[in-house]
Amino acid sequence: MYDATPTSKSGTPKSTKPKLRLRSRRQRGQGIQLSSTQLVTTDVLSAESPLPLVVRPAMDGLNVVDWAANHRTWIQEQLWTHGGLLFRGFRNVEAETLERFFGALGGELMEYAYRSTPRSPVKGRIYTSTAYPASESIPLHNEMSYSRNWPMRIGFSCLRCAATGGETPIVDSHRVWASLDPDVRETFARKQVLYVRNYSPQLDLPWQTVFQTDDREAVEQYCQQAGIEWEWRSGDRLSTRQICQAVAQHPHTKAWVWFNQAHLFHVSNLPLETRQSLLSVVAEDELPRNTYFGDGTSISDTALTAIRTAYDTHTVTFSWQAGDILLLDNMLAAHGRRPFTGERQVVVGMDEPYSHTVQTGPIRKGAIQQGEVTV
Repeated sequence: MYDATPTSKSGTPKSTKPKLRLRSRRQRGQGIQLSSTQLVTTDVLSAESPLPLVVRPAMDGLNVVDWAANHRTWIQEQLWTHGGLLFRGFRNVEAETLERFFGALGGELMEYAYRSTPRSPVKGRIYTSTAYPASESIPLHNEMSYSRNWPMRIGFSCLRCAATGGETPIVDSHRVWASLDPDVRETFARKQVLYVRNYSPQLDLPWQTVFQTDDREAVEQYCQQAGIEWEWRSGDRLSTRQICQAVAQHPHTKAWVWFNQAHLFHVSNLPLETRQSLLSVVAEDELPRNTYFGDGTSISDTALTAIRTAYDTHTVTFSWQAGDILLLDNMLAAHGRRPFTGERQVVVGMDEPYSHTVQTGPIRKGAIQQGEVTV
């Protein structure tokens, strides 16, 4: 694991000092006209990992939204290269800044639909970060990789730092994929991952929260379009099953990435006492959430341990600073959350929806490596 506390320039080229001067105070209120990436400096937090690239203003008063609007192509290219960008040291970053930042990038914010965690809207389609107890960790994961539809970009903005902890660890999804045993990769890629969910206000999120509607017909329509099997049960309960990808190839970089939440949804992710308590009152197929291979067979503890170890080995951790904006390519980088004390306020937005077709029939062993199947 990399502890990415700030270091020296780590051998990366320093940006030259800006040649442009700030306009008058009156003109500043109208926004600064920017035309060069010399207005920022770039660096990495750790020489051991290119993730994230840190972008800092090279002059006082530089507005991150204005600058981003003039450098969309550069930002996207760096995002594909590094997997994530940390915009640090910019002033006047508030709750609505993240919404304007995504707008500057030309993206259209996505609604957080087919939810797996509790969140609340802050402004428009900007949401609070996952509302799990502060004492708990959230395992590393790619957003909505439990689905066949996900955002290509996800952004976080830190408005208030926790007293202690509360970091958002990140990891290169290709490094996770590359570090796993080839047999594990091949088995998961071939069999894929089956997600089984049971929605209940007593044990997990109710289906009304997950699907953001109380209309059963709307839920069924969504499930049909998304390739999700559903079953209504007594007591206004819903059960769903969906086979999704385990690995995926990035549409632009062509890098293979580990892209699923098998380790997070699996019952073994729960503390032992919680797991035993749940299984004492419900059958395994009625657990709030669980994962299997796509053919319905169990995922071994050995494989799940290897996956969690791969995430831990390549994790990059940094401490939030108020005003930070972290932009991730959601396929190239996974994220999580560390426990914390005190008040913590991090808001989240997503854009660039991407849909993926999953082959639900059997995949011949070796077909993926030989290019016969795209997963």
